[in-house]
Amino acid sequence: MGKKGLSSITKKLIMAVTGGGLVFFLLFHGAMNVVSIFSEDGYRWICEFLGANWYAIVGTIGLAILVILHLIYAFILSYQNFKARGRQRYAVNERPEGVSWASKNMLAIGAFILFGLVFHLYDFWSKMQLAELKGGAPVDGIDQIKFIFSNNYFSIMYLLWLVAIWFHLSHGIASVMQSIGWNNHVWQNRIEWLGKFFAAVIVLMFASVVIYYWLIV
Repeated sequence: MGKKGLSSITKKLIMAVTGGGLVFFLLFHGAMNVVSIFSEDGYRWICEFLGANWYAIVGTIGLAILVILHLIYAFILSYQNFKARGRQRYAVNERPEGVSWASKNMLAIGAFILFGLVFHLYDFWSKMQLAELKGGAPVDGIDQIKFIFSNNYFSIMYLLWLVAIWFHLSHGIASVMQSIGWNNHVWQNRIEWLGKFFAAVIVLMFASVVIYYWLIV
């Protein structure tokens, strides 16, 4: 690496790999949450299975590493892009053609997602797996879902958070596929639509739980 450190391509690859890992986690987590709509006992079993067991702890540590690396390189790449623009960053320019709003505002969207993540961890993880790790009794997963989403304020905030996640994922998933080489002219539009589709699937899984326990139950 020398004095220059990692190349820009390597940093983007790290972003792609960590981002891809987080997308797979969100697919799993979203599917797990949807179970709560169809079977409360099934969701409770999943929560017990993923409690303070060694494999769940290893998975949590691995997930934390992915999040931290993703955040670090997101800030590094954003700072490098900021420096590279030089005086141009002070000019008032229209958004370049072909560059999405999400792409131009990924750092700001990511910061909002991180803000929501802190509250999500407090609402659920700290009262479930962390409570068990500390020797206490975890809250019942279904009861916690009902408690959080019976509140109008929390439900609206979670839905706004999910909108931000959709913008982030719709661009991020496409960026992951482009980073592994699927960025030719033939696949460009398909990649963008695939990113939006998978982002919508993930977000709708989470949003369905919020809406179900907020407006239906």
